Amino acid sequence: MHYTSDIATAFSSVAHICRDVNYGWLIRNMHANGASFFFICIYAHIARGLYYGSYLYMETWNIGVVLLLLVMMTAFVGYVLPWGQMSFWGATVITNLLSAFPYVGNELIQWIWGGFSVDNATLTRFFAFHFLFPFVVGGVNILHLLFLHETG
Repeated sequence: MHYTSDIATAFSSVAHICRDVNYGWLIRNMHANGASFFFICIYAHIARGLYYGSYLYMETWNIGVVLLLLVMMTAFVGYVLPWGQMSFWGATVITNLLSAFPYVGNELIQWIWGGFSVDNATLTRFFAFHFLFPFVVGGVNILHLLFLHETG
């Protein structure tokens, strides 16, 4: 594995992957653009569900909403991993939105950050989340399909 989830070396490891690893540039671009294409497919799926009134099947629809949120979280933590300026400030701004939750918001932010600011612990956690969330998405997707099988 060539990526390192350390704030001192994350950006240069991504540059190394793109420049020095055989077809690393292709793998990175396919991963990033594939995620964007996946969202296009998800939005088309949502539009089809709205058109055909699938929102009336509440269990299936709500699990689909949970799936959308999980996929968005997976994409967000993946966006942070290259650790450029946009990644750092994206992580700072988006995670600070959680402070809007009363009573638990600030504690939730500190838990996600692993401290009092976006730092090395944050990047390491986001790397772990980016690896683990697709398995959660797969499990919830199976649940989504089971409910879809019941409703037709």
